[in-house]
Amino acid sequence: MLDKIQIVRQRFDEVSDLIIQPDIITDQKRYIEINKEYKDLTKVIKKADEYESLIHSVEEAKDIIKTETDAEMIEMAKMELDDAETKLPILEEEIKVMLIPKDPEDAKNVMVEIRAGTGGDEASIFAGDLYRMYTKFCSSQGWKTEVVDISEGTSGGFKEVIFSVTGNDVYGLMKFESGVHRVQRVPQTETQGRVHTSAATVMVLPEAEEFDVQINPSDVRVDYFCASGPGGQSVNTTYSAVRLTHVPTGLVAQCQDQKSQHKNKDKAFKVLRSRLYERELAKKLEADAAQRKTMVSSGDRSAKIRTYNYPQGRVTEHRINLTLYDLSNIIDGDIIKIIKELQLAENTEKLKALGESI
Repeated sequence: MLDKIQIVRQRFDEVSDLIIQPDIITDQKRYIEINKEYKDLTKVIKKADEYESLIHSVEEAKDIIKTETDAEMIEMAKMELDDAETKLPILEEEIKVMLIPKDPEDAKNVMVEIRAGTGGDEASIFAGDLYRMYTKFCSSQGWKTEVVDISEGTSGGFKEVIFSVTGNDVYGLMKFESGVHRVQRVPQTETQGRVHTSAATVMVLPEAEEFDVQINPSDVRVDYFCASGPGGQSVNTTYSAVRLTHVPTGLVAQCQDQKSQHKNKDKAFKVLRSRLYERELAKKLEADAAQRKTMVSSGDRSAKIRTYNYPQGRVTEHRINLTLYDLSNIIDGDIIKIIKELQLAENTEKLKALGESI
């Protein structure tokens, strides 16, 4: 472990020097990458200092026990030794996890798309429940959410809702939410009290910067149309809504949330860039998942990942066979405990793949 820490310290010194170089500062993409690496390495160095301090305490305590004649001093040294030896393996595991190569996507903001699936009106209502769950979760993390596009359901909820999330390391947590979410409950429209199963699909796209994805303007067809839904009298009388079609891939992105045509166009381009970026990322994730034989974080967006069972107050996370009887809190935004378990499972897979090199 000390050898690994020494390598990290050397890299930290290199990055500390790179981050102040004029050619790095003027290259926006490179500077963001180096700055992120600097912050990550700073956290590792802090843990490493703690680890090395504990090792020093162990050696010092052993030396006192070996050479000291005062019984009280020996007893104190034994207590200090026990404490340090208990903390050392815990710290060692923490550092191992921190040394797992970071996914550069994790620091990105995201676009979240929730679409009602099978189940008619109930699926739209469930999509609305998921939207509320995620906005509450984002708020608890100190992240900002902003609606990009909405298509409302006929009996409440949404046929589709797209929103952006900005903050620190958003994709690193939200990426685990991509997939099919199922709900089992008695719909409001059901008169005989029968439990129905409905579904909604969640897509979490890392928000792509302009330097991540280059879009040729001639490849994009731009259509303007009258927005629908809430927003005042001007909504249905001005062509403020924007629909973009990326001709080579057939991908479509639209926005009608803003009254300004220019703002809607900017937002739609953000969605389009993220969808193009995600296509390539999904291929990589699929390859990585196949290599690690894990479905925790894969490119398969059609996989059933979670079931919310209302009659039993149960949430089942299928990828790691986790069952929690805490549905009311989870649907109210308390999903961090599920995400942490998924992170742990993924890190365990990564550690296995890396073997003893960490």
